[in-house]
Amino acid sequence: LQDISITRTSIRWGVPVPWDDEHVFYVWYDALVNYCTAIGYGQDQARFDAWWPDVHHLIGKDIVRFHCVYWPAMLLAAGIEPPHRIHVHGYLLVGGEKMSKTRLNQIAPGELVEDLSAGAFGVDAFRHHFLHDAPFGPDGEFSHEGMVNRYNADLANNFGNLLSRVSTVVAKKCGGVGPSPQEGSPLAGVAARVYESAADAWQRVAPSEALDATWRLVRETNAYLEANEPWKAEPGPGLDAVMGDALEALRIVALLATPAMPSACAEVWRRIGLAGSPTEQRLPDAARWGGYQGGLIVETGQPLFPRKRD
Repeated sequence: LQDISITRTSIRWGVPVPWDDEHVFYVWYDALVNYCTAIGYGQDQARFDAWWPDVHHLIGKDIVRFHCVYWPAMLLAAGIEPPHRIHVHGYLLVGGEKMSKTRLNQIAPGELVEDLSAGAFGVDAFRHHFLHDAPFGPDGEFSHEGMVNRYNADLANNFGNLLSRVSTVVAKKCGGVGPSPQEGSPLAGVAARVYESAADAWQRVAPSEALDATWRLVRETNAYLEANEPWKAEPGPGLDAVMGDALEALRIVALLATPAMPSACAEVWRRIGLAGSPTEQRLPDAARWGGYQGGLIVETGQPLFPRKRD
């Protein structure tokens, strides 16, 4: 490897070099330091030590040289241990091609997330789509049709519908008070296996696999409700057992989906009567079956994810 210059003299808008007025710092030298300073380096050593070097460093494949050669070299020169994990993702393609100003095939994130009344998706659904539809690593393909299909299938028809079903039945047949889950529920084993798969996938930075696993619990819970038809049942212990199981499954889904959809999962958490938010919980303890204690007020509300038209 050859030495590189960390300063430039051909531009004036960079960060000035203290010992030479003719030089400014090379932009990559300046920018990369942010990974340390943003978590406390030079100002809050305790905070920095709590995060570094056991961090997950995520980058695009076109800047591997800067992050995997220049950055570790800078850190080693400063006596700082390089990050333990660097994860590289591919490009986001449109029509099989990399987005380009000249090809006019760019997407505008703001238009997809900002105006919900105009058919936009919102930040959580936007994040869910890109984390779930494109496996981390290879190039991913975007299409508006694919985003609508994923939104309707996963969010409107499954997750959102599950919340609506559960809260409506609890309101009508349980007096709006959520029952406790069964210790030996058939969903308990499903939830345990889903947690193991999802936690492992998140740790490996495989978000599409983590969300695939999480949605197995969503689908199994919907199937459980279809099989038991609590909307046809009379109030009583049998109904309470089914609804308690469904509420507990929703609680665990909210925990596992929070990295992708923090706002939506916090709203699920609130509607089923839980205090605080999913981000305040600590895994694996919080994901163990039986965490929903029952006796909590369950709220109904507007659809969490209204269906989208193509």
